[in-house]
Amino acid sequence: MNKIITISLALCFSLLASDTPTRTGTFPDKEMKAQNKKIAKLVAKEISSTLPQVIDKYTTLASVKNADTTLVYTFEINTGVKSDEAVQKEDRTRMKQAVTEGVCQSSRKFLEAGINTSYVYVSAKTKTRLFQFDIAQKDCSTSLN
Repeated sequence: MNKIITISLALCFSLLASDTPTRTGTFPDKEMKAQNKKIAKLVAKEISSTLPQVIDKYTTLASVKNADTTLVYTFEINTGVKSDEAVQKEDRTRMKQAVTEGVCQSSRKFLEAGINTSYVYVSAKTKTRLFQFDIAQKDCSTSLN
């Protein structure tokens, strides 16, 4: 999956770069935010074209959308016989750490550019939201420095 995301991101960056005039100096914040919105929208559209995508025997990437400059990935989890409450209580800390580390490594350039990531996990059975992990550059301070 990381290869697909990386290729999609590279494609989106190259498409945007070809349409964006070159300039020197500091890029104004307003223009940077507008560009980041475009990038997030293009990435979401590109990844969405390959969905749903089975990640492992428990997890399926169901959708990718953009909310402003944030990419929102929604995963469905097959929790088996575990209740939603048990999964929320027992797995949250472990999953948050694993997801944050993974995003900090795989999306480093996006995070540095101000494009944040949100991972939403829902139960495949009940469609109940189990977790949401919002990750910005500040959450990766040790990984990005």
